[in-house]
Amino acid sequence: PKEILGDIVPPGTLLGPLLPQLAEMAALGEVPVFASAGHDTAAAVAAVPAEGDDWCYISSGTWSLMGVELDEPVINDQVLAANFTNEVGVDGKIRFLKNIAGLWVLQECRRAWALEGTEYSYGQLAEMAEAARPFVAVVPPDYFIAPGKMPQRIADYCKSSGQASFANDGEMARGILEGLALRYREVVEILENLTGRKLRTIHIVGGGSKNRLLNQLVADATGLRVVAGPGEATAAGNVLVQAMGAGELKDLAAARAVVEASFEVEEFLPRNPGAWDTSYKKFLALR
Repeated sequence: PKEILGDIVPPGTLLGPLLPQLAEMAALGEVPVFASAGHDTAAAVAAVPAEGDDWCYISSGTWSLMGVELDEPVINDQVLAANFTNEVGVDGKIRFLKNIAGLWVLQECRRAWALEGTEYSYGQLAEMAEAARPFVAVVPPDYFIAPGKMPQRIADYCKSSGQASFANDGEMARGILEGLALRYREVVEILENLTGRKLRTIHIVGGGSKNRLLNQLVADATGLRVVAGPGEATAAGNVLVQAMGAGELKDLAAARAVVEASFEVEEFLPRNPGAWDTSYKKFLALR
């Protein structure tokens, strides 16, 4: 029944004051309520500190939302086959993106290891992965979306695909991060083909942007400059869209200028990206 649905309004639209009972309960008074960006990823993309059109974004966490910002949607058979979405964003922009199994695979391994009695912090896993042998085996992240017994399933996959086995947990953690970086490289190429753009920078925002090893692996695998941060992009984007609605900020470019002036970001430049070519060919052959 359509009558139960609200009106569709742009992000930043003033919806009215907080309902009286909520205002009293929260002791806030009649504060204004604005439509925000729509959801967490939309808000995070609004807070990407970028300008121009030679960049893509990765909203990085349990899942990776990777795409570009467009003025118009791209709808054709190639987009359908590649499983990309066109989502309305802030300031009339289109988020043209793909959903990727992100740090989920590593999180599930960490959970399985903990159940076996070995608890690693994410910092420990990053240190172990950095010290481990590179390119032991390719782990395509989207093969491992189902939960449960992740280390064993990865080991079984390596065996069934004729690859070497990981000798320890550090090597497996590194293989997972390398597989994610290789997947990003593939999506960069697909984005360039579908949009006709030449990408030069990847902006990584969200909690996953704090994984410095992954950020460097992404730069190495793609051959592109990586800018990491802010980690709290969703919260920042949410506030900034409300500020746009309140007239405190003119547009999305002004909001992003606030992000750039307010948060420290870290740059990662590619180191010998050619070293990744063999693994990338193997990754594509396994897809």
